[in-house]
Amino acid sequence: MTLKLQSLKILPPVDYGPEEPAMIRYREEGTQQALALDNRGAIRFNDEGLLDPAILEAYSRYGFYVFEGVLNEEELQAIEKDLVDLQDRAPVSKGAQVDHQGRPAFNASCHPNTILWAKPLSDKFGGSEHNYGRHPAKMYEPLPPAEAPEYVMQFVNGSLQFSEACLLVYGHPQLLTIAETILGEDFTPFNEGLWIKQPMLGGSVAWHQDGVTHWDNPELDENTHGFNFMAQPYGCDAANGLWVVPGSHRNGKVDIKARVEEAGTDRLPDAVPLICNPGDVVICNRQALHASFANTSPRLRVTLNFGFHRRRSVLDMPGKNENPEAIYDEKYIRERSRVIMYAIDARQKRFPHEPPFVYKPFAGQNEAYRWTPETKAGLVDYQLQDIRI
Repeated sequence: MTLKLQSLKILPPVDYGPEEPAMIRYREEGTQQALALDNRGAIRFNDEGLLDPAILEAYSRYGFYVFEGVLNEEELQAIEKDLVDLQDRAPVSKGAQVDHQGRPAFNASCHPNTILWAKPLSDKFGGSEHNYGRHPAKMYEPLPPAEAPEYVMQFVNGSLQFSEACLLVYGHPQLLTIAETILGEDFTPFNEGLWIKQPMLGGSVAWHQDGVTHWDNPELDENTHGFNFMAQPYGCDAANGLWVVPGSHRNGKVDIKARVEEAGTDRLPDAVPLICNPGDVVICNRQALHASFANTSPRLRVTLNFGFHRRRSVLDMPGKNENPEAIYDEKYIRERSRVIMYAIDARQKRFPHEPPFVYKPFAGQNEAYRWTPETKAGLVDYQLQDIRI
């Protein structure tokens, strides 16, 4: 598939400066270690229609699994079409309300949190109190090219309101069946977004675990904070992709700063990169220790990120981030979960011969949750109802 979503300028090559030789070795060794793990392959289900026990065991052991070839060429082309359109209609700069042609930007009528901007090759969160202090150690920041813009678009929040192709992936029956297998038939949404790591511009995300609650709960287990699906329309590698410490999801809250200080570098020695081809989808436990380095490579990485929680982990918990006054009660969860039903209906319209997933909390209520222009308009700023723990 031709890569159309790229920097608006052709930039000269960049590297890690004095860190480049060590980074090259780290990528090569990490790639070999990642490919040696037995946690990749096609999606398989057992006779009961649930995820194959061998895949479940590997996911439980490592905290992530690479499902190969999930998205077909038709889906990948639809995703790229939407991505190109989003880039064309993106704000011309941070804080702008218009695109490069002077038209209203794709998020002009939305809450400002729909786009995360970052300085090229920078670490926006490391060593700060952002995101409840989840990123306590700063990542190395390579020097960006002189021609780089002041800021780049790094994350699009609430992506389902902007891209029907993303909505169709969200309603994928096999992926939703995996969620049901791991989290129970009443699983709930978390958040949906697009990570964009532009070639030679994309910034890093410092080492972190996603959860901010429950760490001291005596009932904490490896699935307390749910997981993320990470669909890869262009694939990813050791230079532009996510790195994960296998098995770290089972160790409770990790002292990340101590781990980095012990290593003497942000290149944690027991981490491995996600190695994916276009169309692969990774499932990654939100409790796993993970990070991504600045993308000094010439290769674009876009990730369709969407996660789910176990209902009993979120029920009656206080709100976080944009919704600190909320309580995640049954009404709140049901309102946020309607997006799953819209995605199922939209996918059924696009792929009528594909058996749709049945989301048990809304079973028999399909007629009330049809994907129409009106329901699409009703998704504006739906991300303000995300469920975060």
